[in-house]
Amino acid sequence: MTTLTVKDLLPEDGTRGTLVGRVWLPQANGPAVVAVRGDGVFDVTARFPTISALCEEDNPAKALGLTKGERIGDLDAIVANTAPDQRDRQKPWLLAPVDLQTLKAAGVTFAISMLERVIEERAKGNPASAEAIRKEVTRLIGDDLSKLKPGSDQAMHLKQVLIDQNAWSQYLEVGIGPDAEVFTKAPTLSSVGTGMDAGLHPKSTWNNPEPELVLFVSSRGKIVGGALGNDVNLRDFEGRSALLLSKAKDNNASCAIGPLLRLFDDSFTLDDARRLDISLNVKGADGFVLDGHSSISKISRDPTDLVEQTIGKVHQYPDGFVLFLGTMFAPVKDRDAPGQGFTHKRDDIVTIAAPQLGKLVNRMRTSDECEPWTFGIGALMKNLAQRKLI
Repeated sequence: MTTLTVKDLLPEDGTRGTLVGRVWLPQANGPAVVAVRGDGVFDVTARFPTISALCEEDNPAKALGLTKGERIGDLDAIVANTAPDQRDRQKPWLLAPVDLQTLKAAGVTFAISMLERVIEERAKGNPASAEAIRKEVTRLIGDDLSKLKPGSDQAMHLKQVLIDQNAWSQYLEVGIGPDAEVFTKAPTLSSVGTGMDAGLHPKSTWNNPEPELVLFVSSRGKIVGGALGNDVNLRDFEGRSALLLSKAKDNNASCAIGPLLRLFDDSFTLDDARRLDISLNVKGADGFVLDGHSSISKISRDPTDLVEQTIGKVHQYPDGFVLFLGTMFAPVKDRDAPGQGFTHKRDDIVTIAAPQLGKLVNRMRTSDECEPWTFGIGALMKNLAQRKLI
């Protein structure tokens, strides 16, 4: 991992927005909730022990703005000290900007990624079969379902047509049916942030990054801000069986969120998030380069609909949750041989970026090579109690 700078982190408008992060403080042997401002990084943990607590405020951006905090340093130095193999553990470094919230993810919310899921299923996890199947699926279904409203009469008619042709799939069910796929991505507190290594299961041979918008939602169901996410995915595992979803999604360091949480305020709103353009860049040590981009505006289900299908009378989240909105595209560019498609290699650098949210940068390693996750909920509560913060 190359040394990161503030340029590799901040949104295009710098610190104009309300930016929140988490930083590991060696002197406290634990994390701090921080406000990132033009004149530095400020520890606000005395007022907000967790990001979750901040998100529970009636107006989180206003509450943070009224909290001065204690300056702990320059963002440049903290960012530069974040990569694991360049880290001075006596100095602060960045963490993922999420703590007690449940880590949830919506799947199959974009037409292009929906088609790729159908292809994975039919290919049974074999990338060599994918290209021929891709052509056949596109012939049957088409490649532009962005205007098809899930659960509508038109969608149900298409479903029946596809069933009659033996072309229906469980992925089409959640893609255009009335009920969204929402699953638990990873355990609470297990996310990695920008500058850290992201993990792939060592047995996977067909996998990809999934660039996504991540919404932060309070226990009352109020969307309070957003960040970028990489819902790292194993196409071979899930392609063999949808029952392997947890194996495909939940591995050490397989959930990346960052670089910072941008709370909604006058400079960034939910409507801005709905129009967000997100780009993907993968650079390999072998010289391979992959670029892609898309817009949240192409999503099949509105973000508020996905949130409402996640929280309500049938399911509560006392500490709030974050919700990956689903990947906008799955990389299919051939890497090694024609028809083999894309898969990661060790040391790939993945950059997910959006003008209003900055850049989430991770180096890909196998999950057993990434830093072990050892600081869980119990450790956080014990640490905050020792610091007399709760």
